[in-house]
Amino acid sequence: MASQEVPKTCRVILADTIAKKLLAEVKETLASFQGTAASKPTLAAFLANDDPSAQQYADWSKKTCEENGFNFDLRKVDKEALEEAVVAANNDDAVDGMLVYYPIWRSNQQQDRYIQETVALSKDVEGLCHTHLFNMYHNTRFLDPPTNQKKSILPCTPLAIVKTLEHLQIYNPILAYGNRLFGKTVTVINRSEVNGRPLAALLANDGATVYSVDITGVQVFTRGSGIRAPRHQVHDKEGWTLENVLPLSDVVISGVPSEAFKVPTELIRDGAVCINFSSYRNFDGPAVKEKASIYVPSTGKVTIAVLLRNLMRLVANRHEAGAPSDVPE
Repeated sequence: MASQEVPKTCRVILADTIAKKLLAEVKETLASFQGTAASKPTLAAFLANDDPSAQQYADWSKKTCEENGFNFDLRKVDKEALEEAVVAANNDDAVDGMLVYYPIWRSNQQQDRYIQETVALSKDVEGLCHTHLFNMYHNTRFLDPPTNQKKSILPCTPLAIVKTLEHLQIYNPILAYGNRLFGKTVTVINRSEVNGRPLAALLANDGATVYSVDITGVQVFTRGSGIRAPRHQVHDKEGWTLENVLPLSDVVISGVPSEAFKVPTELIRDGAVCINFSSYRNFDGPAVKEKASIYVPSTGKVTIAVLLRNLMRLVANRHEAGAPSDVPE
């Protein structure tokens, strides 16, 4: 009897598919606010660099905003005038939320961090100011305890990847919130303060063991043990590299901003889930499809859907006294 060829099992999931459900929730929530908002919510976006990926992201954001009932106001400014422009938007009642395309000063992350802190808490759609980041790292969901009416904002790209993992059913819905990644091992290749580190913390806070990899080495993020560890803990893995962590990982997430970098396919365990959030292809597409069970080649459009979701949360926070209570989780 002739042997039959085993069919390939890798499923390629596109960002459009994942974003569609999130955008439907956003439109439904926006419709519920029509009686409380004077006009369409406005997102102001500041472009102060010459990164073509940022321009592409801005183009996608504008299209998605306008298709879903939002105003998108792209403001191209010189980086030296950025602080003044952000402060003006903070004081402009017509602006409901704002974002800045990073990095701006590639050689000085402190200057980028300063701009992140300049954005008003009530308009920080990216969740990058200190209060939002503090809440995320400490696993605190609300801005106004004990009333708990105003929800904190999570950074867009990390939250988009969480929503991607939920869509892929990597999160186990049988388990309680905060434990739904229990038993999962995840590698995140990127430890930037905007994307990689927040993502590792979010996944660890949900119960995963997360290996965070960058050019300086490997750290492991875990939730710790016992009831006294409600948030993640971080430990260095001296001498560890991708060779150590990739064979252990159920999920591999890469966001290295370099065309030259490729995740070593031969180290990926059979059946792993592979997700790329870099604007470059960090995985060798044809090769990874031979190893992975699920491959998500990009998440940009999911990030934009989350951006609008966060914008609606800011609107809800400002109208919380009369706002509907069904802003999606």
